[in-house]
Amino acid sequence: MYTVISVIVILISILLILIVLVQNSKGGGLASNFASTNQIMGVRKTTDYLEKATWTLAGALLLMSFVSVAVLPKEEMSATSQIDRVIDNIAQPEAATPAFPAPEAPASDEAAAEQAE
Repeated sequence: MYTVISVIVILISILLILIVLVQNSKGGGLASNFASTNQIMGVRKTTDYLEKATWTLAGALLLMSFVSVAVLPKEEMSATSQIDRVIDNIAQPEAATPAFPAPEAPASDEAAAEQAE
């Protein structure tokens, strides 16, 4: 059932993309001066249909998204992902402090002078 719903969601998404791409933009500019000649003989009704189709498909996509979550198989929701399993299996490094050599006592000026000679 979940696969069928997923296919329907994908089909609605594709149809919504195509409907939006077919529509003319409502921006102004130079194109708005010449747009009035295109609205003779019923082009206006086509834009009304495309707008209604866009809203219908958007609503259907929203509804089908909620339905797909409702019919999601429970075993898939409880299963951990492969990435989570890999992260859990990584060995944790030991929290031991590194062994640094103990600092030497500072040499006096006389001892440093003898070593320099």
